[in-house]
Amino acid sequence: MTEPTFATLVSRWYEENARDLPWRERGVSPWAILVSEVMLQQTPVVRVLPAWQAWLARWPDPAALAADTPAEAIRMWGRLGYPRRAVRLRECAVAIVERHGGQVPDRLDQLLALPGVGTYTARAVAAFAYGQRHPVVDTNVRRVVCRAVAGEPDAGPTTRPADLVAAEELLPVEPAAAALASAAFMELGAIVCTARAPRCGICPVESVCAWRASGQAAPTGPTRRPQRYAGTDRQVRGLLLGVLREAVSPVPRQRLDQVWSDDVQRSRALAGLVTDGLVEPVGEASYRLAGDGPPLPVG
Repeated sequence: MTEPTFATLVSRWYEENARDLPWRERGVSPWAILVSEVMLQQTPVVRVLPAWQAWLARWPDPAALAADTPAEAIRMWGRLGYPRRAVRLRECAVAIVERHGGQVPDRLDQLLALPGVGTYTARAVAAFAYGQRHPVVDTNVRRVVCRAVAGEPDAGPTTRPADLVAAEELLPVEPAAAALASAAFMELGAIVCTARAPRCGICPVESVCAWRASGQAAPTGPTRRPQRYAGTDRQVRGLLLGVLREAVSPVPRQRLDQVWSDDVQRSRALAGLVTDGLVEPVGEASYRLAGDGPPLPVG
């Protein structure tokens, strides 16, 4: 009898231990999976869950979101962080309606061509929504593969083409089994093969893990410097957006000036929001969320 493969071991573990997350349920739409993948970028599951449920209750398909304004997408995004994702997700919905009749495409090249959909998200939707065989590589997967195969304690901060190749080599040939394995690799890295406190004693591949065999310790410091938030332009942008999200009419500049005392930093943050398509000026001294209200006059 042949020994079970790496993917088989992890997939069996996943089927018994995976977290019960709603976007993993049978019958969930490709649109719901796409929304979850966009929301989960740089955002913990616990914060995404209520936002995902509320988003799909309001916009259950791409056509519903495409028919609404960017301002409403920004409002609904709330405090998930990186609100540009909300605008890009709406742009993605518009493209899906215009190019694909309102259905999330199942071809990788078409997914990659959608606004705001990158290498990871496109492959995640193809695998998890359509059961296709693609390497789905995030930080967790890179760490699992790097440790188990290369014997290194960490994979570094960015995904490289070699990471896709390494992950694909571990996937079963059969597409459905490969899609399951991709989800399993990700889950293993999220809850067992973690960056700082790996739970090797319960890992399904401990016996074949090259890093475990090497005896190397887990890194003691972060692989990337944590991003400071307090006092940064990100904080100021968030404060400005908070005022504009609550407003039902354009907000005078004087009101926005009250959210942060540093004139230079506040002006820079506001200008950045305008450049990013999140906020637009109204007249000479007021602002609103992008697309919030009648179209602005041209010229």
